[in-house]
Parts: sequence; C-alpha cells; structure tokens
Amino acid sequence: MTYQDNYKIWLNENALSEKEKQTLLSMDEKEKEESFYQDLSFGTGGIRGILGLGPNRINKYTIQRVTLGFANYLKSEHKLNGVAISYDNRYGSYEFAYEAAKVLAFNGIKSYIYKALRPTPMLSYLVRHFKTSAGIMLTASHNPKEYNGFKAYNDTGAQLSTDESNKVIEEISKIASPFHIGTLDNDLIHWIGDEIDDIYLNEVEKIAVRHDEKDLKIVYSPLHGTGGTVIPKLLDKTGYTVYSEPNQMKVDPEFSHTKSSNPEDHIAYEKTIELARKKDADVIFVTDPDADRLGVAYKLNDDYHILNGNQTASMMLYYILSEKKQPSGIVYTTVVSSHLLKDIAHKYNQKVGETLTGFKFIGEQAEKNQGKLPYIFGCEESYGSLVSDFVRDKDAVQAVYLLAEILNTLKSRNLTVKDYLDEIYHIFGYYLEDTINLTLKGIEGSKRIIQITDYVRLHGIKIDGFEVKKKIDFSKGMIHPHDIVLPPSNVLKFESDQGFIIFRPSGTEPKLKIYISVKTTSHAASKQKISDLKTAIMAFINQI
Repeated sequence: MTYQDNYKIWLNENALSEKEKQTLLSMDEKEKEESFYQDLSFGTGGIRGILGLGPNRINKYTIQRVTLGFANYLKSEHKLNGVAISYDNRYGSYEFAYEAAKVLAFNGIKSYIYKALRPTPMLSYLVRHFKTSAGIMLTASHNPKEYNGFKAYNDTGAQLSTDESNKVIEEISKIASPFHIGTLDNDLIHWIGDEIDDIYLNEVEKIAVRHDEKDLKIVYSPLHGTGGTVIPKLLDKTGYTVYSEPNQMKVDPEFSHTKSSNPEDHIAYEKTIELARKKDADVIFVTDPDADRLGVAYKLNDDYHILNGNQTASMMLYYILSEKKQPSGIVYTTVVSSHLLKDIAHKYNQKVGETLTGFKFIGEQAEKNQGKLPYIFGCEESYGSLVSDFVRDKDAVQAVYLLAEILNTLKSRNLTVKDYLDEIYHIFGYYLEDTINLTLKGIEGSKRIIQITDYVRLHGIKIDGFEVKKKIDFSKGMIHPHDIVLPPSNVLKFESDQGFIIFRPSGTEPKLKIYISVKTTSHAASKQKISDLKTAIMAFINQI
C-alpha cells in the first residue's frame, strides 16, 4: 500500500475529528509521504517518533494500537497483575498515558498511573513496588519537543527483552487499523499521588557511601521535565544547599527556557551556568525530561566545565570501589563505553559484563544475575547509570545523589573534580572519548545511514592515524564473557592499540552515531588525537 493510499484511509476515517481532518488537508506532499509511508516501528523497547497524524507519527491512534498489542501480549502470556504507567512533560504525554490506561481497562487489565508526571526510574520502581506484570512510560527522553514515545517494561522493572519485544510486535501487527479501539474508564484505573515518592527516595538514600556534613552548593535543572518532582526535595532533605533554575522548573512541553532538552548538549546549560555564577555554586546538575540521564558541570577557576558520560561514570565507579570495600561482584557497561570503566573494575577485582547500547540490556542482565554475583554498578556513555538495582533502568536521581556526595567529599579534601579525574588518569591512562552525531532526517536520511554502515561493514575503514587491529561486527549477535548473549545489532567496532571507532545507527533518533575513544600518556595528546581522528573520519565518510 502506498503512502497516498494510507493518507486517503485516514482522511476518510470517521473517527477523526474535523480539526484533525483539516490538519491532514493542510499537509504538503512531503509531509504526507513522511507521515504515511510506514507504520512507526516498535523497537527493542517501544516506539518513538514525531508528534502528528499518520501511522508514522505519535498520536492517540498509534498509542492506542500499540497499547492494545501490548495488552494482547500480556493476556496471551497470562501476565495479568496490572500495568504501572508514568509520563513526562511532553505534548500529549498525560493524554496518551490516560488513553493507554483506558485501553487496558477495556481489556480487563488494571493499571497504576501517576496523577502527575514522574521520572522513568520511578516508573520502574512502581512496577516492582506493586509487583505488576508490566509498565508503560510515555516519553521521548532527551529528544526535541516535536517527539514523544511509548516505552514498554516487563515485570522486573526493566524494558522488554528482545524476545518479549518480538512477541509484542507480532501482536501489534495483527491489529490492522488503529481506529475504533475499545477504551473504558473504570475502577481498574488506580491513580497514584505522591505516596510512593518517599518510599523510593528512602531507597535512593541507602546508596550513600559516606555520611559527612554537607558543604556543597548545587544548581539543579530538570529542563522543564520530571526531575523537578523529586530531586530538589531529596537534595534539600539530605542537607545540601540547592538552587533550582526557576524557569526550567516549570512543566513545559515547549521547553521555553532551554535551547536543548538533552544534557549532552552544552547549550542546555546556559541558564544554569548563569545561576551558578550568581550563587557561586560548586556544581550544576541537569537531568533530561524523564530524569533517567544526568549531565554535570563543575566549577574550576571561576568557570564551569561540562563532563561527558564516560567521565561521570568513571568517577562514580572509582569512588564506589575506592572509598569502601565492596564484595567481588559485577560491573555492567556497554560495547560503546570507555574501556577505562573495565580497567577500574578489574583493578578492584570486579568482573565486567558488556552489553549492547540501551540500558534495557543492563536491566535484563541485573535480573538474570540476581542471587549470583553482587550488582556493583551499571552505566552507559550516554549519561545513564544505575548505582543500586532496586530499579532496573538508568536512574538520574541516584546519580545526582551519589555525585553530590562525591563532590562534597572532594571539597572537604580541598580537591577539585579535575584533581580527581587526573588521579584516575594517572593510574589508568589518559582516556578521552567523543561522539560524532550525524543527523540525517527523513527517508533520504535513512537511506544514507544504511549506505554508510553497509559500506563500512563490507570494506572496513581507512582512517588516517588509526591502524585497525580488530574488527567486531555485532550484526549476527554473539556471546560475551559471563554468558551475556548479545542479540544481533547494527554495530561495527574497530579497535586499535590506542582506542576504538564504532559506527552505530541510533535506534531512537535519525542519527548515525560514531564513537571515538583514545588512550595516551597525557590529556593534551589524547585531545589532539581525538581532534585528528574526527577530521579524518568525516573525510572518509564524505568519500562514501
């Protein structure tokens, strides 16, 4: 069926309001093609896409269809102990969450849904607290305001496994039309207020390694999202001086007071840096809209320096292992994260499990490992970590709490974050990482991403200054140490004596991500090496 055929079906559908039909009529041909040429694909954890009408957009109808497929999967597996639901600040998030609850109710499945927005890790906690069979989070994480999404969780509080996702996809595919899906508002829908907040935050407080007096000034921003519901309360309760960026504390789907909803982007820190200078703050914490990722900027010489995800994760792991004797357990990281994390773990006699990108895989391994090796820490380079696995997804609330303690400890010892990182680099080598994000939107962008990855898979890479010693193609899957099964994934890793280069199409954004890691004997040398490699990689890609 062509996109024109799909467009006509929607235009003639009596379930659509007059306003929605006018929106369809106002579309130009390019908008029609982008919106109707395919159904949004349910990936390894759910769907994510641009808001709008059509099967390739996030709207009430696509959300209802996915929810019905999820409900049919739960019924087929006799997983009928309810579904926990949460949502972020984006356009439609509350409405979509409510629609999902009503679809579940029509199908005889109870739900527990927050009355107000709450972070993704609190959704994971809600699943585990009520022992529900599943969870749903309405969010597009750190994507721009035009996006929203639906993330699906299993009864462990982790995102669906690959096998579970495939079964849900099969159920969704059986639903030919997204229209006229049954909904019901009844007593199967249980609304949750703030009664879970303190229970969850009490668990967060247990991750503390030290219990010193607090002498740290913090500026915090939730970037208009969910973190504002619990993080300032946690920091204030535990003795920190915290200043929340007032405009960005407002729940706002427009993200009116930030230039980016992604803590990986330096422009996301502009307002908080202004406030930090006024308050002479020691550190800035910025969480993404669903508060599963954390960005950090620390004060040094009257300026603020932004850390990357590998640096914050390395600091956290080094602190956990060096400040308190830990049992011999396992640290989880991903195939695209810095090898520094493996070096730190091995020095302290910890085993290391590497998973594919996506914290769902770390949550899955934490569940499989329960009762075997103690869980020590889990992280990925994209600003996500999990200190304690009482939840099974990355948790920026925990990350804020532990990093606040780390900086408080450093301040009491008259050390800076730079001092601490230099200590780590002196022991393990000067690791440095960077990522090239090639944003390639639309149908043509998708084709270009496929063209580049197919070429690299077939011909390898020829990058000046990088001698490939090992190529790892994850497209057929493999078994990693500690019996970690990596399912097939479109990831290509090239290793040299000094680091790695990885090509990976994003599963949630129209991007080709190229990860670069180097290790030299000095920060200056690593920085120059990264710069040279980025230039050489772009020159190579432009020739493909």
